Amino acid sequence: MSSILSFRLSVLVCLNLMAAGFALPAVATDDVPDTRQLPPQAYNGYLEQLTVPLWEGDVPKAKGEGFRDRPTLTIYPPGQQPNGTAVIIAPGGAYQVLSDNTEGRQVANWFNTRGVVAFVLKYRLGPDYPMPVPLEDAQRAIRWVRAHAEEFNIDPDRVGMAGFSAGGHLAALAGTRFDQGDASAEDPVSRQRSQPDFLVLGYPALVMFSDPNSRIDYCRLMGLDHCDQAWRDRYRPERQVTEQTPPTFIYQTTNDELVPPQGSIDFYTALADAHVPVEIHLFGNGPHGSGLGMGDAALDGWTTLLDHWLRARGLYEPSGKSGKSED
Repeated sequence: MSSILSFRLSVLVCLNLMAAGFALPAVATDDVPDTRQLPPQAYNGYLEQLTVPLWEGDVPKAKGEGFRDRPTLTIYPPGQQPNGTAVIIAPGGAYQVLSDNTEGRQVANWFNTRGVVAFVLKYRLGPDYPMPVPLEDAQRAIRWVRAHAEEFNIDPDRVGMAGFSAGGHLAALAGTRFDQGDASAEDPVSRQRSQPDFLVLGYPALVMFSDPNSRIDYCRLMGLDHCDQAWRDRYRPERQVTEQTPPTFIYQTTNDELVPPQGSIDFYTALADAHVPVEIHLFGNGPHGSGLGMGDAALDGWTTLLDHWLRARGLYEPSGKSGKSED
């Protein structure tokens, strides 16, 4: 079974179980380690991957000490001199699971070949960690990368965020709900701004909070009973757009069977109306969860379009600047 088919089936099974009134098991990523504890820092010497916690010590709002209670970043350095650009990648999975291969590792490797330092985010999700916890994890990840910019030869003004499906919604939310950090904080990470400098959204699930009748309605998936309109609007990125929203690239298919493209169109329209640089590509045919294209003759072309967009914005040019954006 192909990875895209298995991912689509896992999401559909989750949706069908919840619609039938079954409680989902504890959320998991594609590859869950045997241990239920995640060490403060884990290093895979064979693959030269470093996984770091977003918080040292106690994690805010954590309900336990297990793998799923500790948000992390897995670091993918390029196999060449970094050009100064970094991207934080949020895999999708309906805020129930994480497609950490198709929408995580593979995407990180793609960015690596272009000299970009990539970080795959494991954010908290599921009914145990409803909004705003995933958003707070995403914001913390952006701050963490900026706080460690010098270590990875990153320009702190070239830290972007990419996301797919629910991860695309999370990335869009991070791009519209941000702050400039707390300059007086003892924690150096907390001093950094949480605003991404650019967004890359792959088939983002931007209708999760706007359509209560949708099969991927967030409140229905999480079993929440406090979802009035004001609460929903807080997590609708198209309602939060300002001229400060970062430049955005959007990829979607017209006949996506799980996430209708209207959410992407609405977000694009809001960005254009706010005079934010934005580019959208709506392909006619293609399934949800296609990642980098999965070998589809048409969909494989979306990364070429993204490549042109990133290059045109100067994000491949050596920055000549690295270090912390805040003292």
